[in-house]
Amino acid sequence: MSINKKIKPHYHGHRERLKDRYIKGGVNALADYEALELLLTFAIPTGDVKPLAKELIKKFNNIQGVLDASVETLMEVKGIGKHSAVLLNVIKDIGSLYLRHKQVHKKTITNTRDIIDYLISIIGNSQDEQFLTLFLNVSNEIIAEEVITIGTINHATVYPRKILESAIKYKALRLILVHNHPGGTLDPSFSDITLTSKLKTMSNLFDIEVYDHIIVTKNGYMSFSEKKIL
Repeated sequence: MSINKKIKPHYHGHRERLKDRYIKGGVNALADYEALELLLTFAIPTGDVKPLAKELIKKFNNIQGVLDASVETLMEVKGIGKHSAVLLNVIKDIGSLYLRHKQVHKKTITNTRDIIDYLISIIGNSQDEQFLTLFLNVSNEIIAEEVITIGTINHATVYPRKILESAIKYKALRLILVHNHPGGTLDPSFSDITLTSKLKTMSNLFDIEVYDHIIVTKNGYMSFSEKKIL
């Protein structure tokens, strides 16, 4: 007499083991695809998501590529629905919020590197050129942050008057200008240098200092102040 037993799938208990490894050793205890796999288990309640995690990393090259992908692009991958795609996007955005509170909301900004990770996280990966300004008080505390303009892949029109109007509104005494280069180069263009010079001259008329101008890409940054071209 034979007794039919239900054969458990090979991935039975795997989700709990992943969670336990994460609890004991943190994300460093997991391979990149396993970290992504663990994340996907919260969006996809059943089944083996390991192949899907590996497929995402293969398509987007690495974890960074997966989290940088838009909801629409993620949904092009078979097995990724709206729920999963939104979760992956939210994780990155929450990370940016974390960096904002950890790095940007410090007592003082002592140098450019205090805020680089945050700036790269919010605009370094943008496919379009964005220009934002951080407004500081006399103690170098950031009192406001404003996206001045969003342009195309290689150009964003910036109006100095708009920046100064905002500076006066926030009663700022120092400005940090920031924009990204989607093409990846960190070299300032002629227009970048000209704009910075113009803003510096105009700001001085209102006793407002241009503290720095920072160019960011997804892999790095260039500081006008550090390069002594401010």
